[in-house]
Amino acid sequence: LCYRKGKTPRRPALKKTNNVEKDPVGVYCRIRPLGAEDEECCVEMISSSTIQLHAPDGLKANRNGEYKETQYSFTKVFGINTGQMELFEDVARPLVEDLIQCKNGLLFTYGVTGSGKTYTMTGSPGEGGLLPRSLDMLFNSIGPFQAKRFVFKPDDKNGIDIQSQVDALLERQKRDSQQSVPKTPSSRQKADLEFADMITPEESRKSKNIDEDCSYSVFVSYVEIYNNYIYDLLEDAQFDSVRPKPPQSRILREDQNHNMYVAGCTEVEVKSTEEAFEVFWKGQKKRRIANTQLNRESSRSHSVFTVKLAQAPLDADGDYILQDKNQVNVSQLCLVDLAGSERTSRTRAEGSRLREAGNINQSLMTLRTCMEILRENQMCGTNKMVPYRDSKVTHLFKNYFDGEGKVKMIVCVNPKADDYEETLVMRFAEMTQEVEVARPVDRPIYHLAAGRRHRNQGPAGGLIESLPALPPCELVDPTDDQTLPRLIEVLEQRHRIRQMMTEQVKFMLQQFDSQMSSKDTFVHDQQSKLNEKEKVILNQKTEIERLEKKSKTLEYKIDILQKTTEMYEQDKRSLQQELEGQEQMLQKELSERRRMEQRMQGVVTDTKLKWEKECERRVNAKQLEMQNKLWVKDEKLKQLKAIVTENSSGGSFPPEPPKKPERPSRERDHTMPQKRSASPTALPVMFQPKHTTTVPPVRPTHRRSRSAGGEKWVDHKPASNLELDTVMQPIIPNAIKVSTPNEKALSKCHKYVLRHQELASDGEIETKLIKGDVFKTRGGGQAVQFTDIETLKQECPTAPRYNISLKYPGLIMLLRCSVSLQMYFGVLFMINKIEDSI
Repeated sequence: LCYRKGKTPRRPALKKTNNVEKDPVGVYCRIRPLGAEDEECCVEMISSSTIQLHAPDGLKANRNGEYKETQYSFTKVFGINTGQMELFEDVARPLVEDLIQCKNGLLFTYGVTGSGKTYTMTGSPGEGGLLPRSLDMLFNSIGPFQAKRFVFKPDDKNGIDIQSQVDALLERQKRDSQQSVPKTPSSRQKADLEFADMITPEESRKSKNIDEDCSYSVFVSYVEIYNNYIYDLLEDAQFDSVRPKPPQSRILREDQNHNMYVAGCTEVEVKSTEEAFEVFWKGQKKRRIANTQLNRESSRSHSVFTVKLAQAPLDADGDYILQDKNQVNVSQLCLVDLAGSERTSRTRAEGSRLREAGNINQSLMTLRTCMEILRENQMCGTNKMVPYRDSKVTHLFKNYFDGEGKVKMIVCVNPKADDYEETLVMRFAEMTQEVEVARPVDRPIYHLAAGRRHRNQGPAGGLIESLPALPPCELVDPTDDQTLPRLIEVLEQRHRIRQMMTEQVKFMLQQFDSQMSSKDTFVHDQQSKLNEKEKVILNQKTEIERLEKKSKTLEYKIDILQKTTEMYEQDKRSLQQELEGQEQMLQKELSERRRMEQRMQGVVTDTKLKWEKECERRVNAKQLEMQNKLWVKDEKLKQLKAIVTENSSGGSFPPEPPKKPERPSRERDHTMPQKRSASPTALPVMFQPKHTTTVPPVRPTHRRSRSAGGEKWVDHKPASNLELDTVMQPIIPNAIKVSTPNEKALSKCHKYVLRHQELASDGEIETKLIKGDVFKTRGGGQAVQFTDIETLKQECPTAPRYNISLKYPGLIMLLRCSVSLQMYFGVLFMINKIEDSI
């Protein structure tokens, strides 16, 4: 299955419109040849700009085909058969052309360890890389037009100064007279590479866009970024065998044009390709490399080789360089060999190697983050800050990504199957080419006539020819008639040549006069322009003074407004504090009011419960009084019956009178705990009778809970059960309360009860007490045998009750005990009387 990786769509509606032309970052891919022909290849070149990744067979088997074939597109793809010359023509040559045309350039190689980055940048004997070929093309182009040594001189602030011919000569003599510092002898196993071994004469290139009216000079510098520190590889430090000093780290600074540079870095002026390559190789020997599991000579640092080209125009005569620093134009080309990203699980790095790998991966991750944020800002119109300062690599090249030149990247890929997971960095490379960099513009540096260098070289511009030589004039033979005519002919020819030379000289003098007049006119025009500029400057100075006065006035007003604002801010803060205090007081009063309402509700609830009990007690007393009266009437009836019976039967013992109902005790009212409700609930209205005689209430008997014995119980009450505010609660003494049953609790008890709650059909909560006996099993455990279930149901007391058995239970009991019709009518009479009294 093969698919084309989609790109994030652009959002032109949000993109800011400007007039700056931009070019995308050029990203090129180079595939390294396999080490052996029988090795498995996981990279395939589909077209000149597209490659496809195939997951290795073993990886597919292990991942169940999880990896799919993926395609990546680049500016151009170079296959395994691509030579160094073809790569240079497509990638580096345009950058060298731009360097000569006063434009900056950045070229860096990117990839994993062992993918061929250093080979692409440096090359090998017979196969020179991009760096030596760029130097060769540069010096082939500017060779005849280079200035004398020390005419251009670095100012240590990323700029170039111009010296006169005399000062440059004195400095050359001073440098030549200085004794060179003796170098520390070292045993080199192999000789240094020579530039002649890198490039053949047939592969040399030359630029055709050279301004011959300018003078050029080349400066090179070479630094490395190791563990996020910058070191100068061209620094000449005296070797002290007693106390060797480690190299000092350099810092990054910003020049007056807001360009980043390495402060204190050594810049060497070179005059030929061989000299430049020798300087490069001198720094290359100091670069940090190490032997790892993946590469015998693995670069442990990022190297930056900078080629700086300074050019300045010749004067009007074409003899000397203009002594004006503002007319010097400096451009530079940075060739960067990034260290390869690597996984410590494959390289088995330890100690310092592990630290180096971590710093390398961190700097590359910062580069990737900067590219992603730049891409997001350009596509989505956002303005996120790009973290250039998180790494020295990105901080050094910040100006290139902000629009100081062209940026190109070569992604080196190792197609072998072992590096398949490492080649996934191509996603970052493909994303990088969506970042756009502002196109550098041409910067003219002078306004002088062209052809100044060749116009003043030699007399008459090469038109004057040398006079022909005189033939021999000796006459030996009187009959010789050829010598004199030949001499006359030569003399006439010389005369014609002299006349032509005279005319040419006159013409040259006329041209010189016309040039002088034109120069006078030009000087006069320039003087008038200078006067106009001075007037403009005076006017600007006057305007500046007026603006300064206005600025002072505005500053004074701003001070007054600031003071007024501070006063208002203080008043605002005081009012806010006062408002906060008032809000706190209001909150406090509200909380106190809520607390008072709750307290009053509790008092009302207690009072209502108290009066309900009092009403119930008085009703019971009235009932007892009625029972007493009925009992008295019953006694009278019985006495009358006994008298009648005695009269009729003679004499017999009267029946034993029934016991008088006892007056109930009030201890139950005092011992019963009063339930206080947090919120008032509607209770049935109880009426207080007129009589105060107390009678015991008649209540239905309740079955006593079986858990009231002396056994130990396990009270299993799940955490999900709700607490019910009912008066009748089951009390289980000697109980171990648990939320989940456990063996330890069951081993200590004889009884077990489970509290189970569920919703009844009328919407109330019904509690079931499921009881059982605990006994030991043969295996040494405990088992429970359930024997009883008690059901506790909660009912709302506010529901209406019209049943007379609930309103007057004593009367129902009395009706059940009545045996005579007369007593029945007496009871009815008493009921009517009670109703009337109520």
